[in-house]
Amino acid sequence: MGVKDINVAVIGAGRAGLIHAHNFRKSVPYARLAAVVDPNRAAAERAAKELGVETWYGDYREALRDDGIDAVVVVTPTIYHRDIVVDAARAGKHVLCEKPMAMNAEECEAMIEAAKDAKVNLQIAFMRRFDASFQEAKARLDAGEIGEPVLIRSLTRGPSTPQPWMYDLKKSNGPLAEVNSHDIDTLRWFSGAEFAEVYAIAGNYRCPEAAETYPDFYDNVLLTARFDDGRQGVIDGALSVQYGYDSRVEILGTEGVIFIGQLHEKTIVTARRNKEITRPFMNSWRHLYKDAYLAEDIDFVQSILEQRSPKVTGRDGMMAVKVVEAGNRSIRESAVIRLS
Repeated sequence: MGVKDINVAVIGAGRAGLIHAHNFRKSVPYARLAAVVDPNRAAAERAAKELGVETWYGDYREALRDDGIDAVVVVTPTIYHRDIVVDAARAGKHVLCEKPMAMNAEECEAMIEAAKDAKVNLQIAFMRRFDASFQEAKARLDAGEIGEPVLIRSLTRGPSTPQPWMYDLKKSNGPLAEVNSHDIDTLRWFSGAEFAEVYAIAGNYRCPEAAETYPDFYDNVLLTARFDDGRQGVIDGALSVQYGYDSRVEILGTEGVIFIGQLHEKTIVTARRNKEITRPFMNSWRHLYKDAYLAEDIDFVQSILEQRSPKVTGRDGMMAVKVVEAGNRSIRESAVIRLS
């Protein structure tokens, strides 16, 4: 008897949602894109047409009532994650939830419990763990090639102006959540330790249109951390930097250093008569992590078929959210925040 395909619905037809949808449409073994969902019904219909699928919904609850759907990918604004994931789990659907997992740790706990009670998988979409360079770096770390890691520094800077809803920290939790959740998970994964204390500073330098209505919004943040085993961490995050998409990691050990990340999108280099050399800068996370998104989606389906826990769990998502909460509190209070 052959393996039954996993029918997947993607909830959210924005940029990241369409990356997942295209993967499940044609590139993930033993998976079938069964439907797309978006509260903007025109966007849902447009995405379905682009993807060549017949079924689309304007309300995620309609998709959850579809007995032919086995799993969902949740790619909506963070404030909706808890309700969608809990409802999906109760409907017996496996869940791949984009980062950040939720608005606070209590919501994360509810999502984890719902998945546990329903005996479905809950995977959090920290796709950098599936990137080939990140995986090789982890293997070299575990093999002791640079001794004991002492300091892990991770930065993510994006070129785009934030979506208007991101200015409201009550809806987005700010760049620490929307941009730096990946960096937080990177530090946890590479260190093998938990954050013990954080201190963060932030400011709004490039988004003046947000300042009057959302005075607490920040587009630049620096977070320093101490882990529960004494190691150190640094996170650098920025929005609307204009120059390109910038994602890099440095791991300093007792006997060496590992660098991850590249600034260049293409290998072409141009030299001109003015004696200047130019090379295209990395333009988008969609290009840099294209293969990692696919590997993540493939592993999500494999974890369902193999009836095993996903490689990135709800707890991983919750621990990142706890650091976001602590970092935002540190910014507000200008204080070192200790995590329990």
